[in-house]
Amino acid sequence: MPPIVPASSRSSAFGADVLTLVSGTTIAQIITILSAPIVTRLYGPATFGLLALFTSIISIVGVIACMRYELAIMLTKSDEEAANVLGLCLIFVLIVSIVSAIPLILFQQSLVLFLKAPLLGPFLWLIPPTLLVSGIYLAFTYWNNRKKQFYRLSLVMVIGSFSSTAAQLVLGYLGHATGGALIGASILAQIVSILLLGIQIIRDHLSFFKQNISWSGMNHVLKRYSNFPKYDIWSALLNTLSWQIPIFLLAYFFSTTVVGYYSLGMMVIQLPMNFIGSAIAQVFYQRAVAAKQDGTISILVENVFKVLIVIGLFPILILTIIGQNIFSVIFGTVWAEAGVYTQIISVWALIWFISSPLSTIYIVFEKQEFGLKYNVVNFFTRLGSLIIGGLLGSPVIALLLFASSGIFVYGYLGFTMLEYSHVKRSHSIKIIATNVLMFLPAGIVLGIMKIAGINSLVLVITAIIFCLIYYIYIVRTDPEIKTLAMTVGPLKKIVSAIQK
Repeated sequence: MPPIVPASSRSSAFGADVLTLVSGTTIAQIITILSAPIVTRLYGPATFGLLALFTSIISIVGVIACMRYELAIMLTKSDEEAANVLGLCLIFVLIVSIVSAIPLILFQQSLVLFLKAPLLGPFLWLIPPTLLVSGIYLAFTYWNNRKKQFYRLSLVMVIGSFSSTAAQLVLGYLGHATGGALIGASILAQIVSILLLGIQIIRDHLSFFKQNISWSGMNHVLKRYSNFPKYDIWSALLNTLSWQIPIFLLAYFFSTTVVGYYSLGMMVIQLPMNFIGSAIAQVFYQRAVAAKQDGTISILVENVFKVLIVIGLFPILILTIIGQNIFSVIFGTVWAEAGVYTQIISVWALIWFISSPLSTIYIVFEKQEFGLKYNVVNFFTRLGSLIIGGLLGSPVIALLLFASSGIFVYGYLGFTMLEYSHVKRSHSIKIIATNVLMFLPAGIVLGIMKIAGINSLVLVITAIIFCLIYYIYIVRTDPEIKTLAMTVGPLKKIVSAIQK
């Protein structure tokens, strides 16, 4: 039996790991945020739509690049087994990347015509090599996660974001503000990231890999974790398709400009997820495996659920009320429509933000069948919603139906994960209700100001002030948030200043 670690120590260690990743993610997002008002004035909605289409294709095929064996890197009991899983992942990545070229060669013209994006054609040849790079990066990320190299992952996020942003700005100012420039900048960031991780892994573990990776070892893990390609690969593929289907159907029914509005709206709505949600998800998966073994998973899951609610609810609900105003001020009036799309999908995005990190619980409990069934429902409800909206000729109706179905589907996912972890439903409802009540005063004031026709800049400044007051309040009054914040040096100084 593993030694019993005090809950406070586990919480502190979890907070330190999360915020190590969050520090890097924060800097990466700051780079994106500061550059966004410039980038969106250099590149139009149609160019963002082209990038979204290319990225969507990569995302769909990329999710099966390792045949989902990358998740087993965390589940193995020994580093020797994990090394063989890593080797297996790299073999599958190479195979999938090569095979992906075949349908692109055969159906290139049909794909371009379906998406109504002739400018995408010249860049389709980049898909196989980009898949190779992204697949290797995925496998390396899980290995570093297992080895608790969170600082390394954090640093890579920052450098990757800087590389992409710098390329976008340089190409834009040189007069190459095209969709191809955005695609090239995205690929550059992935190449830089994989080189950084690869060099570090080779330096630290090459001799270990040589001694322990073998054909027999890879064959063993291939069979031992066969549930991932049997069940989870279809679940993951359907999940990714359900995420990318709006891009394809909005392009098919409307235009790449509409896709550009949607993609920028999603980028902004995902900021809370990118800020801390993805960091929590990476650390949570590693911690949940251990917590299941020592019987403390309910404590871990309830604490993470609370943190996600506290951090995500306030800013996303502000977007629900004044999203159009925020986009007009920050990105320019040409992007106001993207703000409307953001308002429509924001409540769904909040529920997704909370449920997504917790969704790894079904993998921890090895209930891949549930994941498959859930993703089938998620995919077809999204598909149906968008087709109905497309046939009615309205992207707004399409997104309204899309968001409504997502609220119910992701809400079900979140509560099911809580039940798997034996978290009392009354506790989760109390956490939600408490934080909604905290938001109400700010929400009412902003709603009245919007109805009264107050200037958009004033609305945005007011919202920023409310956010600052809210986060200062929770840091001062919430012991768990304070503990998390105090585990990272820069945040510690901020917290100390707030307390004074």
